Amino acid sequence: MPETHHPTDETADVVVVGSGGAALTAAYTAATGGLRTVVLEKTEYFGGTSAYSGAGIWLPGNPAQHRAGLPDSVELGMTYFKAVVGDRTPAALQEAFLTIGPELVEFLERDPALRFAYMPFPDYFEAPGRIENGRSIYPKPLPAAELGSRLARLRPPISPDQYGVDQDRDVLIGGQALIGRLLLALDATGNASLRTGTRMRSLIVENGRVAGVVVEADGATTRVMAGHGVVLAAGGFECDDELRARHHGLPGGQWTSAAPGSNTGDAVMAAQAVGASVDLMDEAWWCPATLFPNGRAAFTLGLLGGIFVNADGERFANESLPYDRMGHEIRRGQAGGVSHIPSWFVFDDRFDAVPAISQPVPDPVAFREAGLWRTADTPEALADLIGVPADALRRTVERFNGFAASGVDEDFHRGEDPYDRFFGAGDGPNPCLVPIERGPLHAVQIVLGDLGTKGGLRIDGDGRVLDEAGTPIPGLHAAGNSAASVAGHAYPGPGTPLGSGMAFGYRAAKHLLGESRSG
Repeated sequence: MPETHHPTDETADVVVVGSGGAALTAAYTAATGGLRTVVLEKTEYFGGTSAYSGAGIWLPGNPAQHRAGLPDSVELGMTYFKAVVGDRTPAALQEAFLTIGPELVEFLERDPALRFAYMPFPDYFEAPGRIENGRSIYPKPLPAAELGSRLARLRPPISPDQYGVDQDRDVLIGGQALIGRLLLALDATGNASLRTGTRMRSLIVENGRVAGVVVEADGATTRVMAGHGVVLAAGGFECDDELRARHHGLPGGQWTSAAPGSNTGDAVMAAQAVGASVDLMDEAWWCPATLFPNGRAAFTLGLLGGIFVNADGERFANESLPYDRMGHEIRRGQAGGVSHIPSWFVFDDRFDAVPAISQPVPDPVAFREAGLWRTADTPEALADLIGVPADALRRTVERFNGFAASGVDEDFHRGEDPYDRFFGAGDGPNPCLVPIERGPLHAVQIVLGDLGTKGGLRIDGDGRVLDEAGTPIPGLHAAGNSAASVAGHAYPGPGTPLGSGMAFGYRAAKHLLGESRSG
């Protein structure tokens, strides 16, 4: 049951739960507008899943794109987004996301700490309004020294944080740069208090309005009241195996998710306890993932060669598909009765490492010692090692090699899409079709991974959390993976999670600012 009518230990104007891109955007917006803002982070580090990410931000028509000469606009982005997402999410919600992008980037870049630049990375679907080289922007690199003492509280990259692999942090890039820059900007407002090691336990409701949160820190339970409202942006429930099982048997678990283990759905469950409704609880931001010796699975994309085969020793999709689309193919294949989890990533000896992008980079010696990298001289011998039919794997390799020679993948059209070709590195007629012919041959395990769950709290265009009747719950907002994704079942382009999360974090804070001025 929600907490009600308790004495309070602290009062702020706005409480933001979480510290990823969506949360810090909300907090920065509120604090810049003069609202006393408290940021509550459950773990010892700020940044959440955003700190692990490449930090692509998908916001059509923004100033950073225009500086690069990219011919994008809100209207073009909306055409594409609606063609890909369809009517799975409300049209008004889609429009709220897409129309705010230019304003959001312009607002952020008023602060000298917040700088963005366009970099090519193709949109993920062939649809009207697509930009073949992509429309995402990224934070500019940040010298780590500029963060000062905050660096010790910035969540490390995923390689050292989850795999114990050292990584240089002299210059912060990607999600490290995004969170670092947002922390600098937030500190400079003078209106924000940022706490680590502080877990939200429940929401406080007074007179029908969410009025604050109950938190636990250092073994003590206290209350932080929010005079204007609470913003929940604390990630999804990807690392709570029980919640995953409860919602349509969502495949995978903490070990397959590229998210901090602290993402256990606290925000979603607390909001449900005060009457919030949810959506898309059977969905995630899917991806192929390479199984590592420590039992975790690492996000894998950008294949340079090789093929994926299922338990029948057969290909089942275009291996160069955008990662979420490939994840859906793995999930669909698994549901069809033939095991696709794990699949096997088969490639030849022209590659001295797994021919794909992953963090960290797989160590062949450690993988072999763990039995996760298997090698044989022929397809038949390799099939015996990975437990698939020998004749089937031989036929699959032979057929694929024929496609590599002709340059045409007659089965799955690999190499025909700009996204495929963005990573293609072969020297044959189709750079995405690299023959598997130089022995010995190798195979590593691929499982279905995710970058976080997509299911969460239903929100309106102002980020207000909705109850089962579709009515906003006073004082309660949500953004990021704590909210049901505006993208529905699709992943339109690189940076959709961060772009939409930051957009609704901004809208939520603007709504709270509007209420404060009207009140």
